[in-house]
Amino acid sequence: MKIENPWKQNPWFESVAVAQRRAQKRLPASVYGALVAGSERGQTIHDNEAAFKALGFAPHVAGHKPERAMNTSVLGIDVSLPVIVSPTGVQAVHPDGEVAVARAAAARGTIMGLSNFASRSIEEVAEANPNTFFQMYWTGDRDVMIQRMERARRAGAKALIATLDWSFSMGRDWGSPEIPEKVDIKAAVRMAPEVIRRPGWLWRFAKSGAIPDLTAPNLAGPGEAKGPTFFGAYYEWMNTPPPTWEDVEWMVREWGGPFMLKGVCRVDDAKRAVDAGVSAISVSNHGGNNLDGTPGIIRCLNPIADAVGDEVEVLLDGGIRRGSDVVKAVALGARAVMIGRAYLWGLAANGQAGVENVFDILRSGIDSALLGLGLDSIDQLRPESLIIPDDFYRALGVPESVTK
Repeated sequence: MKIENPWKQNPWFESVAVAQRRAQKRLPASVYGALVAGSERGQTIHDNEAAFKALGFAPHVAGHKPERAMNTSVLGIDVSLPVIVSPTGVQAVHPDGEVAVARAAAARGTIMGLSNFASRSIEEVAEANPNTFFQMYWTGDRDVMIQRMERARRAGAKALIATLDWSFSMGRDWGSPEIPEKVDIKAAVRMAPEVIRRPGWLWRFAKSGAIPDLTAPNLAGPGEAKGPTFFGAYYEWMNTPPPTWEDVEWMVREWGGPFMLKGVCRVDDAKRAVDAGVSAISVSNHGGNNLDGTPGIIRCLNPIADAVGDEVEVLLDGGIRRGSDVVKAVALGARAVMIGRAYLWGLAANGQAGVENVFDILRSGIDSALLGLGLDSIDQLRPESLIIPDDFYRALGVPESVTK
């Protein structure tokens, strides 16, 4: 007879906040600190979540619908709920990394977004989830970018995401984590005091036979066995001249398929993106890890969706922590949302199952909100579904005469 250990923690968690607390307990301080991110005083990262709290609901007491639909499509791909995976950079969270995330997304019927700064290759990830979107920064010359696009296309990527909003904001008031150039003996000795405090994290990597080498395999050139280190990739990025709108048009033409521009927070930029030929935009401020003082991104969503939502698909990325946040974003004009930190906390807490747990939490929260609102589909969500403060919206890039 097997006797269960009463002190063993249930791997299931009931909210993303619980997953984050578990991640903090399980990850070395530097790894956890890198995931928290944010820049300067952290104003934007705070407002990304706080802005959702400013929006309310007015639920019905009766007349609820017995079934609620939340399926939709993003760039021609059917998804079971309006949540897809946002691409994130080099990970040292779990030995399975982005492959575990891709499997979890596939198991829950949604799309995987993979960064070209990711720790696992596009080939591995697309095999784990055929509905993978590949993300690129504007880094390297055009020939190098074409080579990376072609590799993603050969691997089966269904769409390209271009993230162009990075402004290289430096310094955090609470301090930035130490990230070694590479994991060698010297780095291992230096990081040992914090790693030894997280034996579970160390054991998972040791058991897999791998260590987080902090390289970016999707940036490897033809014939190269290994990609550059994170800092090597970062150096290339910083030394590439910033893109123009003509460069965006060029990327759209070269890719020749579904194309999302990520990082839009202004109406005028959204209109320029439409003119450049993009298929979708992600209304985003880089998760608060960019120019601090940018408004909480949900505040910018509705003005942009009103301006271009009939011409391109509009998604939101930033601050999503629960299903009711997803409902608020869809009500304000988003076709779907993208999640980043939420699934990383789940990955740290319990690997692939933890990421699936996060999707289940969001699905349950969406369903509860629709039930309370008396709706039977996310397609029925409108701004009128919410309680919106008078000064909530931030219509950036709109002439003053229009906003009065």
